Amino acid sequence: MTLVYEETAPRSADRRVHENSARVLLPQTLVQTRRILLKWARDLTTVIMVTALPVLFLITLNIVLGHAISQITGHSALYGTVPMNALAAAINGSAVGAIGLIGERDDGLLRRLWVVPVHRASGICSRIAAEIVRTMITTVVVVAAGMILGFRFQQGVLATLAWLAVPVLFGLAFATLITTIAWYASRNFLLEAITLVHLLAVLFSTGFLPLDQFPKWVRPVVAHQPISYAIDAMRGLSLGGPVRGPMIATLLWVGGITAVCIAPTLRGYRQASTRR
Repeated sequence: MTLVYEETAPRSADRRVHENSARVLLPQTLVQTRRILLKWARDLTTVIMVTALPVLFLITLNIVLGHAISQITGHSALYGTVPMNALAAAINGSAVGAIGLIGERDDGLLRRLWVVPVHRASGICSRIAAEIVRTMITTVVVVAAGMILGFRFQQGVLATLAWLAVPVLFGLAFATLITTIAWYASRNFLLEAITLVHLLAVLFSTGFLPLDQFPKWVRPVVAHQPISYAIDAMRGLSLGGPVRGPMIATLLWVGGITAVCIAPTLRGYRQASTRR
C-alpha cells in the first residue's frame, strides 16, 4: 500500500492544472459567457432594448421619413436606416452590458469571482464573447426586419459578411468605451451621457440624409463622426458605392477607441474585483 501511494501521489499532483493555465481559459470563458447571456435573456428590459426597440424605431422611420428620404437620395431609405439602427442597437446593448457590470461590482460578485480558482482572463474574455453574441443577434434581428420592409444585399456573399461584421466591431469598441466610463462614473451619469451622445450621433449622421442636405457649418462633424463612416461603408457593401475609404475610417475609429480605453478598462476591472 505504501508503494502504491508513493507512486500515484506525484502523478495525480502532476495532472492538476494551475488556475491561470491556458488549458482552462476556453472552458471557463464559455461557462461565464453562458452565465452572462442567460442573465441578459432573463431580463425583460434587456431583451426589449436589444431586439424590440431597434425594430420599432426602424419601422417608425420607414413610415414617417422613408418616402421623403428616398426622394432626396434616389434609393430606398432602408440602405441608410437599417445600418444606422444596427449600429445604434450595438451601442444601446453595450450600455446594458455596462450597467449590468456595475450591478455585479456593487453586489460583490466580481470580488467573489476574483478569489475563486478560475482563470483571471476568463472574466474579460467572457464579456467580449457575450458582447459579440449579443451584437450578432441584434444585427440579425434588425436585418430581418429591414428585409421584410424591402432591404436587400446586392453586392454578393463576401460583402454581406463584411456588412454583418461592422456592427460587431463597432459594438465591441463602444462596449470598451462605455465600460471604461462605467468604472469611474455613477449609473445615472452613465445613462444620461450615453442617451445624449447616442441621440446626437444618430441624428447628425448620414443614416438620415446625405451629407449635402446638412447645413454647411455642421457637415465636417457629420462627415467625420464614426457612425457616419460605418453607415457609408455598410451602404456601399449592401447597395453599392464607395467602401474602401469609409471602411478604413471605421476601422481607424474602432481601433483608436479600443486602444485608448483598453488599459483603463482592465485597470478598472481589476480594482472593482479586488476592492474591499
